[in-house]
Amino acid sequence: MVTLPLTRPVRWGIIGVGDVTEVKSGPGFQSARDSELVAVMRRDGAKAADYARRHGVPRWYDDADALLADPEVDAVYIATPPGAHGEYTARAAAAGKPVYVEKPMARTTAECEEMIEACEKAGVPLFVAYYRRAMPRFVTAKKLLLDGAIGDPRTVSVRFQSPAPRWEPGPVPWRLQPEVSGGGLVVDLGSHTLDLLDHLLGPISGASGAAISRDDRYPAEDLVTATFTFGTQVSGVGVWDFDAADDRDEVEIVGSAGSLTFSSFGQEPLRLATASGLREISAPYPTTAQGPLIQTVVDALTGQGECPSTGHSALRTAVAIDAILADFRGAGAPGS
Repeated sequence: MVTLPLTRPVRWGIIGVGDVTEVKSGPGFQSARDSELVAVMRRDGAKAADYARRHGVPRWYDDADALLADPEVDAVYIATPPGAHGEYTARAAAAGKPVYVEKPMARTTAECEEMIEACEKAGVPLFVAYYRRAMPRFVTAKKLLLDGAIGDPRTVSVRFQSPAPRWEPGPVPWRLQPEVSGGGLVVDLGSHTLDLLDHLLGPISGASGAAISRDDRYPAEDLVTATFTFGTQVSGVGVWDFDAADDRDEVEIVGSAGSLTFSSFGQEPLRLATASGLREISAPYPTTAQGPLIQTVVDALTGQGECPSTGHSALRTAVAIDAILADFRGAGAPGS
């Protein structure tokens, strides 16, 4: 069982230094207050060594258990594809290491519940990289809603579309392999938006949906429609189309006195419409997308604050995704 708060600085190890760790997350462990990145692991030792050299990390491993046994690693960030999250989380928890795991938390609700149980049994905290909860643009959105800028939120609509994914000749990318990712791009991207709305509007309390696959290059869904409820007061609809003619990314929250519109993945200004007119609020991304959330994780581990994205909050998002894709997945869902 880990004893909190941890001694500062928190010394981090990363399991799985793939693309997401290059800019979005990895540098955040080095730039956060009271935090150091001391070790990285990748099964390909040459790539692990290269990452360590380029990012100035003291040690690298090609074996996860070796990293977990390192006495100078206090906490672990798991950045593998979702299919391995459960296994590595259980191993990290058994080694007494607090866990920060990439999103989606796992492929299914059942796997998320197993991860929570493993960490609670070992007495270690579990955080999930739904980093929009701490990004300045959405901190601003949250404050606007709490301050009553649009009155009482009543409805929300989500529209996300993009052209069909492209990749070099070869295997289908892991994000489009349900046995690895849990589904298609709605699991990878749509989960971000649902989790953010859970944070902005209150816990997601219900969801249902329908999905189809029109692209014969991969088995995952590429068109998803959904309805959902946040708390008891806010209802919404969503459409995610990953075989569209063009790009669109828009979330609109309508309240009793106005509306707030923003993109989930872009850097356009927030648009606040009220009886006073339209106001655009600048809300760019931070240099390291996960940086603000990583800081909240470090603060939680060192007794200086709380992190808004935990295993329990991420579990609600997993429950919603499972409900939305239930009919499409049928009996062949990974982990079922």
